[in-house]
Amino acid sequence: MPLGATMLAMAGFQVGASLAKGLFPATGVVGAVTLRLVFSAVLLIALTRPWRNWPRPAPLGALFGLGVCVTAAVLFFYLAIDRLPQGVAIALQFVGPMSVAVLGSRRTRDFVWAGLAVLGVWLLIGTGLTLKGVDPLGVLWAMLAAAGWAGYILFGRVAGTAFGNATAALAIGIAALLVLPFGALQAAVVFQQPGLIPLALLVAVISAALPFSLEMYALPRVPARTFAVFTSLEPAFGVLSGLVLLHERLTLAQTAGVAVVIAAAAGAAWSSAERPQLPAPT
Repeated sequence: MPLGATMLAMAGFQVGASLAKGLFPATGVVGAVTLRLVFSAVLLIALTRPWRNWPRPAPLGALFGLGVCVTAAVLFFYLAIDRLPQGVAIALQFVGPMSVAVLGSRRTRDFVWAGLAVLGVWLLIGTGLTLKGVDPLGVLWAMLAAAGWAGYILFGRVAGTAFGNATAALAIGIAALLVLPFGALQAAVVFQQPGLIPLALLVAVISAALPFSLEMYALPRVPARTFAVFTSLEPAFGVLSGLVLLHERLTLAQTAGVAVVIAAAAGAAWSSAERPQLPAPT
């Protein structure tokens, strides 16, 4: 059940992104991101009610940094899928968490995973750029999303320890406030076209409320190494969701690149879990 919940969470993230792409023609990318974050924040805050167990002292700096990184990860990923196939964008974004896993290591095996990731990225974009088949700006957005995801992991370690299950709700709430001034006008289009509101709510539920709830169920019940390796499969869900819902087909080289990135991310996650952990500060 916990592994099934993890798989459903990954599928939810990617299906939600594919559905959000259906909002782009009406709201634009920033408007769709605003709807996704605002609706998700309302749902998650209502579910977790973070004010009930507010820590003292609260690491507000880490929490704000986490919110900024959530904003970057979601906004730049949506900008990337506006220009790239979803499977390519999520595979490039995975460079972020994989870099965190490898960063600072001096073990040969970790450099092997890093080299494998570079090979995967080259397969994803190298040939495509030569043939003008991959949008360079889309690649830039995906790499900025990767940086946001890396920061999410680093800040999340501190904020998550203090705020527990409410961390995601608070971080998404901050992200919603950050993006709202830039996307409110575009997002307001849904109230002029009420038929879009169910789609926007569905995106919020599938891409945030449901996956985070499933992950909160799975995390205490699955070894950290197993969970990390399983989440490395997310680019595969991105490829499948893009194919089924958006009819996006990858070239043979790009498909191989996704597979190589998955292998590199899984290997890096497996290796990082083997490292001895430092004692937590009192």
